[in-house]
Amino acid sequence: MTVRSGSPGWYLRRLSRMGPREVGGRVGDAVRRRWWRSARPDCPDVTGARFTAVLPAGTLATVPPDAAKRLIAEADRLMAGHVEYFGVDRDDLADPDWWYDPKTGRRAPWGYAFDVPYRDEEVVGDIKQIWELSRHQYLTVLAAAYALTRNERYAERVAEHLRLWWAANAPLRGVHWISGIELGIRLLSWVWVRRLLDGWPGAAALFEDNPVARNQIWHHQRWLAAFPSRGSSANNHIVAEAAGQSAAACAFGWFPSSARWRDDALRSLERHLRSNTFVSGLNRELASEYHGLVLELGLAAVAEADAADVPVPPTVRLVLLRMTDALAAVVDDRLRPPRQGDADDGHGLVVDGAGTDRWGSLLATGDAVFGRLDWWPAVTGTDVRTPLLAALIRPYAKDGTPPALPRPAQRPDHFADAGLTILRGPSKIWCRCDGGPHGFLSIAAHAHADALSVEVRHDGVDVLADPGTFCYHGQPEWRQYFRSTLGHNTLELDGEDQSVSGGPFLWARHARSRVLVADTSDKGVARWSAEHDGYEPSVHRRRVELTAASQELRVVDEVRGPRRAARLAFHLGPTIVADLTGSRAVLTWTRDGEERSAVLDLPGQLNWRAHRGETEPPLGWYSAGFGRKEPSTTLVGTGFADGAGLSGEFTTVLRFD
Repeated sequence: MTVRSGSPGWYLRRLSRMGPREVGGRVGDAVRRRWWRSARPDCPDVTGARFTAVLPAGTLATVPPDAAKRLIAEADRLMAGHVEYFGVDRDDLADPDWWYDPKTGRRAPWGYAFDVPYRDEEVVGDIKQIWELSRHQYLTVLAAAYALTRNERYAERVAEHLRLWWAANAPLRGVHWISGIELGIRLLSWVWVRRLLDGWPGAAALFEDNPVARNQIWHHQRWLAAFPSRGSSANNHIVAEAAGQSAAACAFGWFPSSARWRDDALRSLERHLRSNTFVSGLNRELASEYHGLVLELGLAAVAEADAADVPVPPTVRLVLLRMTDALAAVVDDRLRPPRQGDADDGHGLVVDGAGTDRWGSLLATGDAVFGRLDWWPAVTGTDVRTPLLAALIRPYAKDGTPPALPRPAQRPDHFADAGLTILRGPSKIWCRCDGGPHGFLSIAAHAHADALSVEVRHDGVDVLADPGTFCYHGQPEWRQYFRSTLGHNTLELDGEDQSVSGGPFLWARHARSRVLVADTSDKGVARWSAEHDGYEPSVHRRRVELTAASQELRVVDEVRGPRRAARLAFHLGPTIVADLTGSRAVLTWTRDGEERSAVLDLPGQLNWRAHRGETEPPLGWYSAGFGRKEPSTTLVGTGFADGAGLSGEFTTVLRFD
């Protein structure tokens, strides 16, 4: 069943996932929104505002030439008016319409911000398309190009667009004053724009000497102080809000409330970084891209505090250290993390050009700030952001933070609190096994119904793939498919998802999983087993074994309970060609010009069909990034699972040549 956000049924389900404290807070927010409709105070008059959070001398000279070249090429593309967001090319960036959605052709309505029905694509358009441009991360790229080249045309374009945006988006008017994460990331972008424009003659006139800029910055911070994400919504959004607020209060500390905003935001950042992160260091949303987003935001916030000589709660650095080590542990041989949960291509700070590896960049920054461990994978790429952040952040060993728990002496394979296990084999075989919680908080907004799913790569190539996310709003049938049980490499019973959806970012009932075995100590055979209760009274149990000598992955699915209709799905990566005959599929692909292959022997009790690029209903798709999808092959076996007989156990064997 598809439930649209904003429908009466959705509101009832959403309310049911809130506790009394959250309900009270949201009632207070509603009252405040009504009051703010007519009460919009002016920014306090300040004199003598100065920006002092500049980069240390010599920092720009440490940027690797190839990273600078990529950045400047990206900046020149932006100057020519071209940008791509979520699979949609825009050519209007020379003179952008801040409320226009190029995907649907719709334009968001004007009016009091909290009256805009931003979840309704028929009225507003695709809100992600509209919001992305106004995160102003393309302006940080242009500002970085100015910093590296001293070519004033980049700075002049930045100044022109900021003045246009400020004039067109008065405080509390329109679609860009609705969501706290947007305001937080935008503030962070403005801080870096001002820093990177330092030395340009017009920088002070654009920011600290400009009453319009000061008014915008003050109203952004006032908004964030008044409307924090609450309770069941306190996921990556609250981290972005706190990071942006603390960064702006440190760098633009010009207002009577700046010290209070800064201290409150740093306390919020500390509290929510801890609550959003498992002790093992993995993000509790169990969505790898949000792990990256939160880590970027946390590092950027620490950079601003250190630049302003403001003490940071010690646990902030400890959490960021654990997150960095966890990221180094889970990536494959090409530095790609799991494709788990939602992914929307969100970034905390962008100062790099196309072709820069996000995960290599984060690991490079982790090396500069925390120091790499011997087992970390090698990072061969370069980036602009690492030397800039490293110039501002105090090295971990010198910042006065009390010693943390010992860092892992060997590369972790099993993250018990997150229920995530990585099995590694010869020839760069990488297998993620999922036996963890169904997302974070009561709504598990960014979770997928993927309990016990596996994801298998060979030398970084998706063989058994997690199909991804593709969309959030506006296309409910696609949103439902990409986060469904059938949309993952696991077993579906009776045509239902393991967890029950209550809306595009709401799960009304969560399947509970538990890991039974996670043994990677034997270098000959790595073993994993887990089960979940999403199909009560039946129990789905899965065993996975990776044998090094034979390069064989064996997956055994067992259903305990009454006879039920079953569908077992295996989604192949977009570069995999499959030749299915009966219950055997021969898989072929090319990597670096070399032909490679594997054989997938599927359970003979099921009837197997290959599906590719189907739309009614969706099946056989892969989304490499938000807003983008391409046909891929999905193998689906149908039949019955009977806990009383042999049909209740299905064995799949993947052998690499």
